[in-house]
Amino acid sequence: MRRPAFYSRSPRTLPPAADEAAERADAPASPEAAGADQPPGAAPAGKTGWQPGRRSFAVLIVLSAALVAGTAFWMPRPGAKALTQKDIDAAVLRSLQTNTLPSPAAKAADIIRPSVVRVVSYGEEKNTPEAKTQKRGRNMAKGKPPEAPNDGVAPGEVERGVGTGVVIVDKGVILTNLHVVAGADKIKVTFYDGLEAAATITGVQPENDLAVLQAQKIPDDLIPATMRSTADLRPGDQVAAVGFPFGIGPSVSAGVVSGLKRSFRSPEGKQELGNLIQFDAAANPGNSGGPLINMDGEVLGIVTAILNPTQQRTFIGIGFAVPIENAASAAGSPPF
Repeated sequence: MRRPAFYSRSPRTLPPAADEAAERADAPASPEAAGADQPPGAAPAGKTGWQPGRRSFAVLIVLSAALVAGTAFWMPRPGAKALTQKDIDAAVLRSLQTNTLPSPAAKAADIIRPSVVRVVSYGEEKNTPEAKTQKRGRNMAKGKPPEAPNDGVAPGEVERGVGTGVVIVDKGVILTNLHVVAGADKIKVTFYDGLEAAATITGVQPENDLAVLQAQKIPDDLIPATMRSTADLRPGDQVAAVGFPFGIGPSVSAGVVSGLKRSFRSPEGKQELGNLIQFDAAANPGNSGGPLINMDGEVLGIVTAILNPTQQRTFIGIGFAVPIENAASAAGSPPF
């Protein structure tokens, strides 16, 4: 639908030059002709007591006077105290003390949240320790007994696991972990606005536990995440993990980068991942596939694993993320 044109409501006036040209065009050829039909003492035809040229000159005089008055008003008055840097610093400090500002993590989460999706895989229920832990956690989050059976799904469907994804292209291209969707008969993603859509796997990178999904339906105003190179990332930098731990979320946890170029071997010993970002922002089953972001809301990596020497699969302070350089290459578009 075409937008209607907008027209100015200002009255249309001719510039002074045009006024004078129009005045000359309307003037009679000679004074005698002008006064032929005029009574004595009357103004010549085409002339009035207030001419366009004089009106423009009067407006110019008024504007000049206003400018002079405004300049005089804004000039420092004699004896007024000039602001110093100390005064400015004191005013800023007073504002900080009397106004509560949002935390950096809160602002970062607000930026990334429209790009985070909930990923659910359906199929034959797994019998692995991780699958059992996720199921117990989801049940407890819903207020159910830990071992309660799955419900709320279509006949023949079993919710195998819940993870997280992040939109990197506004056409519905989503990055997540391969272990979240591997072997699934059906994948469903839920966007920030609540829209649910089926998704298919369009690419995988097993060496980095990454998968690329394509949503079959997307919101009209889908916002992709901004990716940021990890080349200048350092231990101690603030980060946040956003995802759906045990299906709850989107949840935000904040921490710092603990180390770089780390390696991780899965508890089953089936796979070893390298060149990982180590972080201490809380992550649990369900955070897998979610974004690890900086305080500008930019994606630094994809959360992929947590380290726990026990079989509980819960967070003890060590999480790992695949750098975004590797993650984006899984989608066939290295960003840097």
